[in-house]
Formats: sequence, C-alpha cells, structure tokens
Amino acid sequence: MTDTPPLPPRPDRNEERLAALHALDVLDTPAEAGFDDVTAFVRKLCDVPTSLVSLVDRNRQWFKSADGFDAPETGLESSVCAYVVHADEFIEISDLSKDPRTARNPLVAKPGGIRFYAGAPLRLSSGHVVGSLCAIDTRPRTLSPLERETLTVLAAQVVAQLELKQALAQAELLRKEIDHRVKNSLQSISALTRIQARKAKDDNVRDALRQVQARVEMVAALHEQLYRSSATRAVDLADFTDKVAAILNGTSPKNVRIATDIIHCRVTAEQASAIGVIMNEFASNSIKHAFPDGRAGLVTFRGRERDDGTLEIVLADDGVGMGAVSQTSGLGLAVIEASVAQLGAAWEPLVADHGTSARLIIPRARLDEKSRPGGGF
Repeated sequence: MTDTPPLPPRPDRNEERLAALHALDVLDTPAEAGFDDVTAFVRKLCDVPTSLVSLVDRNRQWFKSADGFDAPETGLESSVCAYVVHADEFIEISDLSKDPRTARNPLVAKPGGIRFYAGAPLRLSSGHVVGSLCAIDTRPRTLSPLERETLTVLAAQVVAQLELKQALAQAELLRKEIDHRVKNSLQSISALTRIQARKAKDDNVRDALRQVQARVEMVAALHEQLYRSSATRAVDLADFTDKVAAILNGTSPKNVRIATDIIHCRVTAEQASAIGVIMNEFASNSIKHAFPDGRAGLVTFRGRERDDGTLEIVLADDGVGMGAVSQTSGLGLAVIEASVAQLGAAWEPLVADHGTSARLIIPRARLDEKSRPGGGF
C-alpha cells in the first residue's frame, strides 16, 4: 500500500470552472484588506487558529487571504478545500485524521497536524464553485449552527467582492476601448475640418470651419479630462481651460494669442463644456472684430473665487473694441447666452478703456458640491 496521499477528485465540468476562476483575474494578486478582514473575523468567530480564502486551481490551491497560515499556496494533495469544490456544498470534518479522504493529507499526517476543517463553497453567480472560505483547527471539534450559517454568509460576501472586482476590471477595459474609439473619431473629424478650411477660398467659410475645428478639439479635450477623472465625472477647470486656450492658439491667426489664468476648481463635465463654448465664442468674436489689419493682440480668460463663494471668470481682449452692437447681437452672442443659461450664471459686459471685456459669474450653489474637496473650490 502506498503512502502517497490521494488527490481530491476533479469536479464535473472542471474546465468550465477553471475558466470562470481565471476570468476573475485574482490568482497571484497581492493581499487585500477586504478579504483579510473576513478571515480575521472567521478566526475570532469560530475560535480557530487558521482561516483561509482558498481558490482551487488546476494543480494547486492558492490563498487570496491566509490568516494563521504562512504559505501562499499548496498542492492539491494538501487541499481539503478541493473536496468542497467537488462536493459543491458545505463540508465539515470533525476529525481529519479519521476521514479516509484526508487521513493521509500531508497537513494532517505531520506531527501536530490539523484536525478540524469546515469550508463554505465560494459559488460564483454562474454556479461554478471556485474555492472555499474555511476554518481550520488543530483539535477535533464541531461548529455551532450559527457558526456554520455565518461562514456561509461570509463566503457569499467573498464572492461578491471577487465578482465586483471582475466587473470593475471589465468596465475599465470597455472604457479604454470606448475612449480609444472616441479619440480616433474626434481626431478624424478635426483633421478633415482642418483640410477643408485650408481648401476653402471664401474667408467666411474658412473662419466657420476653423470654429468647428476648435469646437471639436475642445470636445476632445473635455473627453480626455473626463477619462482621467472618470471616478467622479468632475473636471479640473484650470487644466481644461488651459487645453482650450492651446486649441484656440492652434486655430487662431499668428497675430493673436490666447492666455488663461483660472484657479484650480472642480466642475461637472456639463459646466466645463459650457465654459469652453463661451471661451471659444468670445475668442472667435475677438479674432474677427478686435484686431483689424493684422495688428497683434491678446485674449485673456481669468478666473477666481470671490468672497461670497461664486466663481468669476473675466474674458477680455486688448483690441480696438467691438462696441455695444457686437455684444448684444449675432450668432456668437446667442451661443454665449445659451451657455450662460445652461450654467445658471450671469453675463455682464464691462466698460474698459480699450478692448472688450465681460464677466461670467457662476453662483456657488450651481457648482458641483460633491466634486469640491473640503466643500470649497
């Protein structure tokens, strides 16, 4: 008779089960508090020296959490959890040394080896059992009904954590794929618009295409900001408006420069988009009217938090001035007014010694409270 311990039998549909286990993408990952908290609680609840979150692979069992056990994994010849996977149910063995399935298990047969085992199956929503949450002792014993029920409930919580991590990882992959496709599409539209603008012989058509190009690139910049901060769907306004200014500088005549000095604050995607549209329209009007005959000029956007908590953005150019008519009529102003209304903000033309300027005031109550760290900007 050989002393080689028997290997646990393989469950039915084991290849499907292994595929489900590997799809979790959790094997050989670092320890995590959410799982360690569960095994620590099981040790205290059941008054045992060891508790494991064990995942049964093809030729090993690997421990996502091991409280009271040093090795990160063992071979299947040392696995009792594999019997839980095969049986597809809760297993409790009062004395491992007297059970034919486990008497020759190396962890049982060695001096001072383990004697008691209770394991609740880690059953995925697909029905596959990928391992167990177990309590292990060095003396024969039994669990109380409450301890068995709690172990089963906690096993379900472990599975919920595993599947949540899997869902988040899959969502991130999908988000990256969508981001890639959106960026490619926006780049294609921007490039096509740029080509058409260069070919256009009519100045009005060329200017209109350049505005379209600027708007498309602004959307691309907003998309990038959202991708980088997708957890909150909040956008850093200073970073975003810097990108808008860079886009406007890229599409503006060489004689006109765009500059920004806006505080770092968090706003929603919708608010950032509306502010970007206002900046684009103001700059476009300045470029068209404020700098005749190719004179050099500067368009600035400055933003600060006022004492009452509102956000103030001053838009200005140092050109010849567009006059009252330009500030109260035209498609550009209509777009600005619509964006101001979307923000629930106020728009105030300012009197200046030279050039044209206006003030955009966004009330504190309209700003994204959840995205402002510490309740402020």
